[in-house]
Amino acid sequence: GEVLMLGYMNPEALDKTIESGKVTFFSRTKQRLWTKGETSGNFLNVVSIAPDCDNDTLLVLANPIGPTCHKGTSSCFGDTAHQWLFLYQLEQLLAERKSADPETSYTAKLYASGTKRIAQKVGEKGVETALAATVNDRFELTNEASDLMYHLLVLLQDQGLDLGKLIDNLKNRH
Repeated sequence: GEVLMLGYMNPEALDKTIESGKVTFFSRTKQRLWTKGETSGNFLNVVSIAPDCDNDTLLVLANPIGPTCHKGTSSCFGDTAHQWLFLYQLEQLLAERKSADPETSYTAKLYASGTKRIAQKVGEKGVETALAATVNDRFELTNEASDLMYHLLVLLQDQGLDLGKLIDNLKNRH
């Protein structure tokens, strides 16, 4: 999941949220309750509500109906976080493809070919990415870098590593 928005609830807003199954906030500027989506139709349907360890903040897990932000994006925090989330979703998909039929899935075929072949593809795509950069072809660079990222994720999965491990390592270095 992803963080869609942040809002303020008073006890009355929480009661209405639980009662209706739709996320309701209290507007401190307008001094009234408002249900997310009441004018746009872009409701947040409650899945679960959990308090934090101090019992002073709630995490509401919700299924959005349409875009959450009034600016038309899925999150009030922009779509950048959503784009990064895609890499984790891709990582999960690649893990699932390990057990797919190599006759119908390129990824499964790549896994079946073994670590040396996967590593070779990472090397090839790395060189192709570098070459695309040297000729200032942004379209080709984007395509080759995408291929490199895909093959690198397959190699990481093959070796039992994931993006989280790389991110932790990068954080420790910088």
